[in-house]
Amino acid sequence: MASANTFVIVGGGLAGARAAATLREEGFDGRCVLIAEEPERPYERPPLSKEYLRDEAPRDKAYVHDESFYAEHAIELRMSTQAVGLDARQRTLVLLDGEQIGYDRLLLATGAEPRRLPVPGHELEGVEYLRTLADCDTLRERFAAGGRAVVIGGGWIGAEVAASARQKGLDVTIVEAAELPLLRVLGREVATVYADLHRDHGVELITSAQVEAIEGGARAERVRLAGGRTLDCDFVVVGIGVAPRTQLAEAAGLHVDNGIVVTETLHASVPGVFAAGDVANAEHPLYGRVRVEHWANALNQGPVAARNMLGRNEAYERVPYFFSDQYDTGMEYSGYASADAQVVFRGDPASREFIAFWIDEGRVAAAMNVNVWDVTDPLQALIRSRRTVTEAELADPDVPLADLTPA
Repeated sequence: MASANTFVIVGGGLAGARAAATLREEGFDGRCVLIAEEPERPYERPPLSKEYLRDEAPRDKAYVHDESFYAEHAIELRMSTQAVGLDARQRTLVLLDGEQIGYDRLLLATGAEPRRLPVPGHELEGVEYLRTLADCDTLRERFAAGGRAVVIGGGWIGAEVAASARQKGLDVTIVEAAELPLLRVLGREVATVYADLHRDHGVELITSAQVEAIEGGARAERVRLAGGRTLDCDFVVVGIGVAPRTQLAEAAGLHVDNGIVVTETLHASVPGVFAAGDVANAEHPLYGRVRVEHWANALNQGPVAARNMLGRNEAYERVPYFFSDQYDTGMEYSGYASADAQVVFRGDPASREFIAFWIDEGRVAAAMNVNVWDVTDPLQALIRSRRTVTEAELADPDVPLADLTPA
């Protein structure tokens, strides 16, 4: 006999889609409802700043599952649907049209949204953000028209969009508030590698700069910086970070602090509610409480949340991981470290073929391989081992990475 339970997932991104699929894989045969605000079935976001943005991959490659998947697995995919209210005590979700859905278990995978640039002119036509497929389609049209792009923000999104724009032949200026792009994440030594990479590919990089206004008539025509300098442009891309979408959880009285606060098993502060993906601030066995905004976290956290909705008690313990491709330079980052941690290099950073290790009290907290491949497994094993290692061992290419981790 089929289960009478109803499991609802709010959030039609990667974490939500993976959770829904896992529920079916694990044998759940009750009602499964997946609420997606966008008029798209769930898709992955990395292609939006890389190959799909550059028209090097088809749109279909971004989707998590084939169009028929949800119906075939009896998953009620409710696209263009917004959840606006949650009564956690009564276990009822309220939709924008007034419909109420009762649930036995609820997963909040509401993701994050771009931070808006709070300056005059931010509302002008031609000021773009990149978060959704629709945003990406708009940028693809901008790229096709050519011209000059000003990218405000030198984080991962800004850096990848700038690289894609240059690869499509546009003139590009990056405006970054810090002294270097990616400084907050990577620290000075590794961030310098990326600053040089963009300059070598013809990007004008303006650092330690504050945007005062975006100017123009009917559209964005100039970016004005503090001090009076102006940058002519055909369009602007703003990439100054994202904020977790916690409004639904806050209104329902869940514990929220830089995301929805959850345990290592992704349980929220009220019974029957879980959170996963960009919105989840989870307890991690290596790093304490962290909120991770990357693809791999959504990919892997969604299934763990689903299994725990079914009564398991599975901790989410994966080492954080993300990747970035810019021009001919690819990287993978494993772990979690502060930007001011000590860095040890294996290889020459100037060659853009190296491994960087971030050290915390003699242990590797994070590692990044740049144009060095098939090393993620031993790097993550080293991080998980918490083994004390010497700088000489880390820096010596003749010491196999596998040898740094006890059997």
